[in-house]
Amino acid sequence: MIIDATDRRIINATQGGLPLAPAPYAEVARWLGLTEAEVIDRLDAMQRQGVIRRIALAPNHYALGVTANGMSVWDVADDRAEAQGERVGALNFVSHCYLRPRALPDWPYNLFAMIHGTSRPEVEAKRQEIAALLGPDCRAADILYSTRILKKTGLRLKERN
Repeated sequence: MIIDATDRRIINATQGGLPLAPAPYAEVARWLGLTEAEVIDRLDAMQRQGVIRRIALAPNHYALGVTANGMSVWDVADDRAEAQGERVGALNFVSHCYLRPRALPDWPYNLFAMIHGTSRPEVEAKRQEIAALLGPDCRAADILYSTRILKKTGLRLKERN
């Protein structure tokens, strides 16, 4: 997965989103002095290589009324955490799911799953769904609710000179 300087320029130009234009790839190509076909081919190659996960619409869930968001945390048996994390991550109301090291003795949680809903009761119902899915593999759980947005962007790469 090696990217060259042109790939990096394409990433830098598009990491904040594609331009709202009738032909967005042609617009990016114009910015960079490339052809539209070259931009599309390079993006496709980077996606096949796993450098780019996907090119997709990113709706503002707050504007859509999905304003209750909680990072659920779970203490899952280590030998079951990866398999259970894959199951939790596949749920349509979970946007992020991670395995992280515990910080014992104060923080026993190793599985993190961001749950979204239109209300806290909805998020709590979804959290109970996860608890039922995890069953006896889960020894403890909690949830940390978002109270306000301080920053909301994807990864931004620093431009190289």
